Amino acid sequence: MRRLRALIVDDVIDVAQTVANELDAAGFDTEVVGSGGTALERFTSEPADVVVTDLRMQNVDGMDVLRAIKRADPGVPVLVMTAFGDVDSAVEAMASGAFHYLTKPFAMEDMLALVERACRERILSRENAQLREALHENASSRRLLGKSPSMQKLRAMIERVAGAGASVLISGETGSGKELVALAIHADSPRGGKPFVAVNCAALPEYLLESELFGHAKGAFTGAAQSRRGLFVEADGGTIFLDEIGDLPPPLQGKLLRVLQSGEVRPVGSETSRTVDVRCVAATHKDLAELVAKGLFREDLFFRLDVLRVPVPPLRDRREDVVTLAEHFLKKSLAGGVPSILIGFEPAALDFLAACEWPGNVRQLENVVHRLVVSASAPLATLAEVKAALGPTREADPIGPLVRLRLPLQEVENRYIEGILKSVDGSRPRAAEILGVDPSTLYRRDKPRRQ
Repeated sequence: MRRLRALIVDDVIDVAQTVANELDAAGFDTEVVGSGGTALERFTSEPADVVVTDLRMQNVDGMDVLRAIKRADPGVPVLVMTAFGDVDSAVEAMASGAFHYLTKPFAMEDMLALVERACRERILSRENAQLREALHENASSRRLLGKSPSMQKLRAMIERVAGAGASVLISGETGSGKELVALAIHADSPRGGKPFVAVNCAALPEYLLESELFGHAKGAFTGAAQSRRGLFVEADGGTIFLDEIGDLPPPLQGKLLRVLQSGEVRPVGSETSRTVDVRCVAATHKDLAELVAKGLFREDLFFRLDVLRVPVPPLRDRREDVVTLAEHFLKKSLAGGVPSILIGFEPAALDFLAACEWPGNVRQLENVVHRLVVSASAPLATLAEVKAALGPTREADPIGPLVRLRLPLQEVENRYIEGILKSVDGSRPRAAEILGVDPSTLYRRDKPRRQ
């Protein structure tokens, strides 16, 4: 994973280097510059994830740095450092878009806490922007790719669930597309024009997750220089998507339950509540009923979430969709500007992709296709290249899905014959050769349908 880049700006280099050393130790990739002008040059050539700048500097001061960076990328958090007697200027900086200010001398742990919080909020904001973009691209469940029976069933279920208004629990393996299902439910619902706000309950520590969900009052904890509304308030009128709800810490389970029951949100450190109108869509790859039985998840919260169920099938149970998805991800990578000579796959490569187990599901397939786009040495990906991009794997058991479907033998035979015919573009002589039967058998099989 890429280290976050921090740009530290101060004409007193010793101060800037001290800040940089603290951020280096915390895992940041830091750069120190001694003037505002140099900072803007460096930011233009190599943008930073967070900027810490002194306020008073010669020629180009901290306010100039702040305004220029906000013009270049409004989402980059900028923290300003200022002397004790210059707080008014720091407040002006906050009004101009600074994330926070630090009064010299300051404790390094306070500075680090603020920088880390700024970066986490930046990441969450970017993820939600990507989700909103995906929501626009996937305006309804019809954008969920695949024509397999299980995907047709899923789309029909999304259509029914979307208009119901109750809480939804989406279950499915990691990488199976639960997030896209949540987006489709929201888009097809009466709330489709309202906010869709998402948070991964496994991605944040408990103290930060509580603040992200419910907001906080000014001064509620170290670094809380401003109040924050929280994601439930941001989602008011729309949908909140709680991904990996099975990883929600037990203390927050009770607080979430109260919000869902009452529709009231109380920020951390506040004595007042706010009413919100939010539909909750949760997702998990875990068995929540099993977690309840083990005492790891509240039963009352489980029943509150588990009103409408939407199971998402793993990719191995809809392998008819693998080729469609692979070609879609190829187009998506190329449209994203990745330089490549790849334009498609050899037939043997597609057959192999369709036969794999895909423990990482759709996400794993997308990653494999992206690796092929980057490493391609020819216009068509070969079987050997696909195997190299996929790494150690095992081919699927073709009998397993049939056993799970509990199909009659005649239905299994009919589906298999139809699949073979489709794979050879309807050529009955070629299909008969593969099946080991006389072509007349296939013609006789079709005769009753034609009459």
